[in-house]
Amino acid sequence: MSVKEKILIVEDEKRIARFTETSLESNGYSVILAATGREALSILTAHCPDLMILDLGLPDMDGQEIIRTAREWSRIPILVVSARAQEKDKVEALDAGADDYITKPFGTGELLARIRTALRHVRMPSDSLSVANEGLFQAGGLTIDYNQRIVLAEGRNVHLTQIEYRILSLLSIYAGKVLTYDFIMKSLWGPGSGGNNQILRVHMTNIRHKIEKNPAEPQYVFTEIGVGYRMIEPDPEERTQEKLAEN
Repeated sequence: MSVKEKILIVEDEKRIARFTETSLESNGYSVILAATGREALSILTAHCPDLMILDLGLPDMDGQEIIRTAREWSRIPILVVSARAQEKDKVEALDAGADDYITKPFGTGELLARIRTALRHVRMPSDSLSVANEGLFQAGGLTIDYNQRIVLAEGRNVHLTQIEYRILSLLSIYAGKVLTYDFIMKSLWGPGSGGNNQILRVHMTNIRHKIEKNPAEPQYVFTEIGVGYRMIEPDPEERTQEKLAEN
């Protein structure tokens, strides 16, 4: 029998907390509830959960403070679920160390998918997060062959520039996770890249015209308005292996 992954839900609205708890437990997760920031930080230390779902509007402290405090010593995946929909709140949470951000109201299916993605990333070896050296990324009709540095879209060989390939590869390594403009810029152009992300937007426009059927309605790389970009999650491993075997 496999060990259940433990998820900490930090939410002061009892109705939302209980609904989320029921949804997660019915999908095989173990759940701990906290209604305040202090309680959440205490549970983080005592119980070492595998993931934290965090509401920002808590009665005793702001959720942004919890993120910053947790990041001083913990790499636990933090998924923010908040009614705050403004761009500045999302950017602040992600820059503080949150792994993802969902705006209330949210769908259970989306929440579960974001949880699976966050837990997958924390299990990945650290070297695979920094650069993709080998293997294959497959999502629908998009394929990235890291060994040969080849990108295929619907079976068609896509000719990307070196920087376009690096952008797409970085997004694919973190597939399913929102990467802020700042994170992408610093990862590819270095810490002195500055806050102007116009060059990144231009490259993304070119990438979409090369890999998307309809760049105005992308199916592979999505824009999180005012925040950054998110790559579609890869196909399940079984499907990827079948396609490799066929080739």
